[in-house]
Amino acid sequence: MITPRSCVGEDARFIVGIHKPGFEVKNLRNHDHIASLGQLEDGTIVDNSVNFPDADLYEPCADIIYEIANPFPFRGTTYINSAWADVKAEHPETIGISKPAPCSLLQNFEKFQANKTTGIKNKKALLDILPHPLTIALAQASTDPEELMLLAKKSCRILFDPDNQSPAGIGYTKDQNDKLIPEIHDHELFEVLVNNRYLPDDYKNALVLKPGVQGNNEITGEYLSEDGKTHVFEYLRRNSYIPWGHFASNMANDAIRYRALDLCDEDMKGIRHLYYQRAFVRVAAGLGICLPDKKACLTQNRLEDLRKALQAKLNQTPAPCLEFDNTLWGWNFGFGYAQSGHRLHASHQMIHQQNAMIPKLVQTDSGQTIPSFSCGDLINDFIRQYKDATGKGFFKTYLKAIKHNTRTDGKKGNQSSLILMEDDQVILFVPKAQISEWELQLMPKIACGNIIEADIKMRNSLDQAILTAVKTLESLGANFVTSIEFSKRFDSKIHDQHMLYSFIPRLPYAPDTFSEAQLRWISGCYPEDFAHACRMAIKTF
Repeated sequence: MITPRSCVGEDARFIVGIHKPGFEVKNLRNHDHIASLGQLEDGTIVDNSVNFPDADLYEPCADIIYEIANPFPFRGTTYINSAWADVKAEHPETIGISKPAPCSLLQNFEKFQANKTTGIKNKKALLDILPHPLTIALAQASTDPEELMLLAKKSCRILFDPDNQSPAGIGYTKDQNDKLIPEIHDHELFEVLVNNRYLPDDYKNALVLKPGVQGNNEITGEYLSEDGKTHVFEYLRRNSYIPWGHFASNMANDAIRYRALDLCDEDMKGIRHLYYQRAFVRVAAGLGICLPDKKACLTQNRLEDLRKALQAKLNQTPAPCLEFDNTLWGWNFGFGYAQSGHRLHASHQMIHQQNAMIPKLVQTDSGQTIPSFSCGDLINDFIRQYKDATGKGFFKTYLKAIKHNTRTDGKKGNQSSLILMEDDQVILFVPKAQISEWELQLMPKIACGNIIEADIKMRNSLDQAILTAVKTLESLGANFVTSIEFSKRFDSKIHDQHMLYSFIPRLPYAPDTFSEAQLRWISGCYPEDFAHACRMAIKTF
């Protein structure tokens, strides 16, 4: 019997899960990249040594996270970060969105004209008369590097190399607690600028990409290709909105990638390698599998040996008890910020992907334990129901339906295939029922339910198909794409669940509205025609 996933308990009391994270992190980085980030007003150098610890790390008391299943299971689970919520609890009157400030380009123009000592004498002065919403819009849309450099100087205090006048870092001050604070004059403008790929790379590096410039998050892993062209850092996020911390695999500052089309196969391999490595190492620690003390990135063969060792342990009878029994993986690609102040997508500087481990259980406020949520559990529940109702395995049936698809409109002679690409391991396709007009899906063609069940060939195929999916969407003009993984628990007794990846673009003419809030996904394109457009796009890269 499937236990209902709901916060409404049988005793008519709400069930609230409470995560009190404390965890160890094995340091797998074998290089340090110490550099200056900038300096204080008195000339004291600020560097990034805190981002490159020598030893393994321990976080004894990360932020408490409350996990509350929705009353209706099909609507997922809510997570409340106590660090954010506690601030609002102390001052609930601060909850709200500020009203926009008055905005008039003509009035600003008149003020500058009236000031005879200033006037509009140069390009900088011209930018100074722009009202803030127009400045944000320009920073978002501009393709002019000179213009963006001038805007960058408005957004923060930049330090320049006295010899060649290239940006060398950023100015810092200290607050009342002696904490270092970057001197950013306009945070909105700054964030939009550093996400604009037309900003010169030396500005990107000095302002936002150099390790440490975004904060004290430690770098705990690193992938460097033999030719040195692919370089990826793994950052630890201790106090995460994801309980028990998460990791971000970012392209490094010497391998700048702002577009999916800039990524090569090795880049995707490196980003995903750090995901596989971190997950396998954390599960290994839970199963008592010893790893070398040496700080180093595992080779692909060593990673495969570790995966096989994990599988062998998990297949034992009785099965070992796991504290963390599933992975969370996601990729927010692209950044957008409207002049109204609304953030259009969740990504930020450079291409990066995030991953975390999901605990098997979480304690409730009453001292009991409940299963912690994973989106793959919803698939697990459904395929059980499908098997009970039909006597057939869902994924085998789904694959056959994809292979034998006929056009939605019933017309003969037009394109009818939903498949974009496939090999002997995976299939990338347009789902018959899309939750976004341009949604793509990817899944193994064999029963591979999670990354521990994915061997080298499967991992390589998944990585290549993920890259193809996002490149295809970007080639068609999608600027924002959210990618997620649905996977089964490591100790699940279901043997025919397949991993599923969903790629969900945010389109400029299709914002979520009341229809989508009711899980009614509106589309104006037949999936077969979109699949054809995707196949044509793949030929261009």
